[in-house]
Amino acid sequence: MPTIEMYTTASCPFCVRAKRLLKKKGAGYTDFAVDQKPELRPEMEKRASGQTSVPQIFIDDYHVGGYDDLVDLDMEGKLDEMLGLK
Repeated sequence: MPTIEMYTTASCPFCVRAKRLLKKKGAGYTDFAVDQKPELRPEMEKRASGQTSVPQIFIDDYHVGGYDDLVDLDMEGKLDEMLGLK
């Protein structure tokens, strides 16, 4: 399995959906809660090329983007490939 990192907040419905999709795929991830640790937000923004919204999702250092981007990868069949499920 690849390394999956996600920057989230507890109040973000898209973060919850992203976590649910990854869990459904059996993929573990590291959750960086930027609402609980605001000092992580500048790191997130730098890694995400200035993006400030959550979630920001990375698979093996590839910046997926947000929840919609994750779903797009899934619908295209690319997410399973990236997760090593194909």
